[in-house]
Amino acid sequence: MLMTPQQFLSNIAKAPPAPAYLFLGQEGYQRRLCKQALLERVLPAEARSEGFTQTDLENTTISEVLDDARSLSLFASERLIWVASAELALPKRMTSSTDEEDSDRTGGAQLSEYLKQPTPGTVLVFECSRYDFAGDDKPKIERVQKFYSVIPNVVEFHHFTPEMTRALAQDLAKRYGLKIGGAELAALLEAVAGDANRLSSEMEKLSLYVDSGRAVTMDDLRLLVPNAAQSTIFTLVNALGRRDRAAALRSLDILIREGEYLPLALSFLSTQFRLALAAQEAKVTTAQQALSFFSRIGVRIWRERAEQVMGTAAAFSRDHLMKATSAIYETDKKLREGYKDDRVIMETLVFALTGSR
Repeated sequence: MLMTPQQFLSNIAKAPPAPAYLFLGQEGYQRRLCKQALLERVLPAEARSEGFTQTDLENTTISEVLDDARSLSLFASERLIWVASAELALPKRMTSSTDEEDSDRTGGAQLSEYLKQPTPGTVLVFECSRYDFAGDDKPKIERVQKFYSVIPNVVEFHHFTPEMTRALAQDLAKRYGLKIGGAELAALLEAVAGDANRLSSEMEKLSLYVDSGRAVTMDDLRLLVPNAAQSTIFTLVNALGRRDRAAALRSLDILIREGEYLPLALSFLSTQFRLALAAQEAKVTTAQQALSFFSRIGVRIWRERAEQVMGTAAAFSRDHLMKATSAIYETDKKLREGYKDDRVIMETLVFALTGSR
């Protein structure tokens, strides 16, 4: 049975857990919630030290995991065995596809034999978090599904959509009693790149730092949240688009004084210009169109980022964007080669991009 995380949580709340589950996907926030719920369902708090086992197929084999599952513990009648890196059980690519299929059947046969008579009170979870459901990872995750096809209960952990991430941020703000405005919330979502797991962690940090009753400020985000300096980079991008040299140099000075790693800032600039150039060439004109376009080509993007990309695309001509990406490439080479001072290199880039048309 293929399940979403919400269906999994509902199922284990109503019925005893199944003997085995396959957890697929990279999304970590919902997987953490499901893991905690399964722990609470299978093992009382006092029994977890003896009944909970975490292992990794990098250091063991499926055969050893199943031997452990079959062995009865003297100290715990209920057990949860969590097996990470489940994808490592798959045989390596062989010269013959027939040989590979035979190996796949052999691996699946071990699980199939165990699941015919699973150990009472023992729950196995095989976790594959290395691969995603799209792009180059899609055939890999399908191969994992084929190998573990004897496990009937599969939970898929897809990445949050931008709308889901924003809704989660609002729910977390209520849970932690945080007062956070729209601009600060957008900056936080930008800083965590829409990642739900990071969002939860940063919200918890903010709740511990911000005094009760006080609203979260941009200064709080810059102090506590990694990559919150990206808001300054957007200011730099906008200044470059206007060819406002003084404003661009001020933004660069802020990044340097705040200790921003300049090659990372340059990488972000490069991504911003390339996305804007792609949007221009696709004749995308609105943020909603940008969301649809980038989703189709497999680029994860959220509403605020789409608006920023469209702002950049509107501020720069195609020739200016082409010149910017070329200049950034040369600047990156100089930073990697240790050419002069990093600040001088970045200021040279600003002068190049704010020159006359």
